Amino acid sequence: MASALKMKIVVAASVLTVAVGIYSWTKLRPSGPGAGFVSGNGRVEATEIDVATKLAGRVQDILVNEGDFVQAGQPLARMQIDVLEAQRDEARAQNQQASNSVSSAQAQVTVRESDKAAAQAVVAQRESELELAQRRLKRSETLSKANVNSAQALDEDRANARSAEAALSAAKAQVEAAQAAIDAARAQVVGAQSAVIASLATIARIEADIADSQLKSPRDGRVQYRIAQPGEVLGAGGKVLNLIDLGDVYMTFFLPETAAGKVAIDSEVRVVLDAAPQYVIPAKVSYVASTAQFTPKTVETANERQKLMFRVKAQFSRELLQKHLKMVKTGIPGVAWVKLDPQAQWPESLTEKTPE
Repeated sequence: MASALKMKIVVAASVLTVAVGIYSWTKLRPSGPGAGFVSGNGRVEATEIDVATKLAGRVQDILVNEGDFVQAGQPLARMQIDVLEAQRDEARAQNQQASNSVSSAQAQVTVRESDKAAAQAVVAQRESELELAQRRLKRSETLSKANVNSAQALDEDRANARSAEAALSAAKAQVEAAQAAIDAARAQVVGAQSAVIASLATIARIEADIADSQLKSPRDGRVQYRIAQPGEVLGAGGKVLNLIDLGDVYMTFFLPETAAGKVAIDSEVRVVLDAAPQYVIPAKVSYVASTAQFTPKTVETANERQKLMFRVKAQFSRELLQKHLKMVKTGIPGVAWVKLDPQAQWPESLTEKTPE
């Protein structure tokens, strides 16, 4: 008998405890304030960023731990760069070799230009010799007509004139050959200069790869996970860390089509988190899905027969987030209240209350 009485007392105490808990939760959790408002359950989320390697390689060191706050541009991890440094040294040597080739090719151009100048001088000499030979031939022809000069002398002068013409043609050919050699030498200069530019581009690319081997934070945030560890070999694009951007935090929740159609972008939102029901956090609607989807398993709806819901995002202001960075947590469930009627007034239970 005493045992049965004790059991009844324990059951009554348990029921009373549950009733008190439900009553307290009901008081702390805002209830529906009227027709001008609608609510949906959701979770706090943030933009996630995977910090990954650009090239395949071995992780040399990770400079941060999970939970650390990081700033944009802060080094987070380093990859081994021994191979890249060797490639850079090789490219620098190739650049030096190409620069020497440019100097050598330019010297060849100077030599070929000198050869052309010498050939042009020979042309001038041959032109003078031809002119002299033609004058002598003309005199010989005049004397021969007057029977003063012998036929043999006339023949010799004609031969000398033809020889002078041939010598001039040969000298002009030498000038053309010298010009062709100059063009070839200049082409070698251009090729050598192109090799210099290519080697400089290779050096710049390798140095960029070396710079990228130091993984830096793309923005302010907090380290959520260390995916890799020092010493691990990763492929190109291998993930090392996962960050969350604490300046881009929002709550995703779902509303039925009857309410979602009335929600406008920038509508006022009040968020009450399960973990901190004493606070009412302001936000604004930043996104409303254009198509409905089946109710996610994690979303509870008042009407279980409603199967199609619209996804809505309530964005927290960056200023508020920056003020309370260390308090920002993702994954926390809560309730988002949306003001459908711009003229409606928030009830006292949904008046903005943020941590000091």
